[in-house]
Amino acid sequence: MGFLRIRTTVDERPGRLASLASALAERGGNILGLSVQSDTDGTVDEFVTDIPANPETVREALEAAGGRCVQVVPATAHELTDEPTRALLLASRLRTMPWRLPELLAELLRADDARWIYGEAVSDLPDPTQLVVPVAPRRAVRLRRADLPFTLTEAARAASFARLAQPATEQSGSGAERGVKLADGVEVTIRPLTSIYREAVRDLHDRCSPESRRFRYFTSMPTLPPRAFDKLCDRNRGYSLVAGHDGQVVGMANLMFTPEPGIAEMAFLVEDRWQGRGLGTAMARMLVRAARDLGYAEVRATLLSDNARMRRLLISLGATLGYTEDPGVVEARLPVGAMASA
Repeated sequence: MGFLRIRTTVDERPGRLASLASALAERGGNILGLSVQSDTDGTVDEFVTDIPANPETVREALEAAGGRCVQVVPATAHELTDEPTRALLLASRLRTMPWRLPELLAELLRADDARWIYGEAVSDLPDPTQLVVPVAPRRAVRLRRADLPFTLTEAARAASFARLAQPATEQSGSGAERGVKLADGVEVTIRPLTSIYREAVRDLHDRCSPESRRFRYFTSMPTLPPRAFDKLCDRNRGYSLVAGHDGQVVGMANLMFTPEPGIAEMAFLVEDRWQGRGLGTAMARMLVRAARDLGYAEVRATLLSDNARMRRLLISLGATLGYTEDPGVVEARLPVGAMASA
C-alpha cells in the first residue's frame, strides 16, 4: 500500500504500545515515525508506517490489538521529517513572518484549511475536526482537518506556536509612548489614544481645515461626536494613536477592526500645519506594526481620490491602490509584511 499515517486511542496499560507495534509488524509494516499524544478519551498513539496492507486490514489489526477509534490516512515521504526539527524550522519562519501565522499553523498540524476569524472571545468548538487558536482578544485562527481530529496535545502545540508571533511585552508599542523626530528636527510624542484626550482631540478637530476633515471623514465634520470618540478609544474595536507637541494633540491615527477576518482599516487626521513633515508616515508605520502584532494580515484604507498626500504616503509604504464602485473613492491594500523599509 505504501506510506500510511495511523492514529489510535489506547488505554494506559503496560505493553499496549508493544502490542500495536507487533500488530503492524505482522502485516509487514515498518514504523518510520511515532508520537504519543494526550486527548480527552485517553492516550493517542500515532504511527507513520511503510506497510503493504490496505487501510481496512490495518484498522482491523490495531483494533484487535486493543486500539480504539483507529484512523488510517495516506501519508507521503515528506511527512517523514524529524518532527522537532520541522517545528523549529516553522518557528524560525514565523518569527520573521508573523503575519503568515495561519499558513504556518496549517503546516505544523497538517491541516486542510487555516484562516483568520474575527469576533468576540471564541469558545471551544464541539467539532473535533476544527481547532480554534486564540491570537488576540478578538482574533483567532481556525484550522480544519477532515481526516484526523485534533488532539489536546496538538491544541497545546498550536497555542504555543501562536505565542511566538506575539511581541515581547517590552517590545510592544501598545502601552507606551514614543518620541519621534520629524524631518525638520521637531520631536513629537506618540501615545495610545485614551479617554483623557477627549478635549485635546476636540481641539484638534477645531484647528483642522474643512478639507482635512473631509479627507478623514468624507464630510467636513466640525466636531467628533462623543460616541465616535468612545469607539476610537475602545480597544475591542481598534487601536488608535495621538501625536502630541507642546501640550496639544496635533495628529491622530486610527486602526479599526473590521468584520473581514485578518483585515484592519486605518485612517489619519493631522493638523494642517503639521502635514508634509513626516508625522503621518511615522504614525502609519506604527499602526501597521501594531496590526501585525495583533495578528492581522492586511491593512486597508479608504480615501477620496483627490487626497494626493494620503495616496503618496500609502504608496511609499508599499500599498497598492484600486478604484471602488464610487469613482471618487480609492481603496489601498497593504499586506503587513510588505511595508517598505524606506
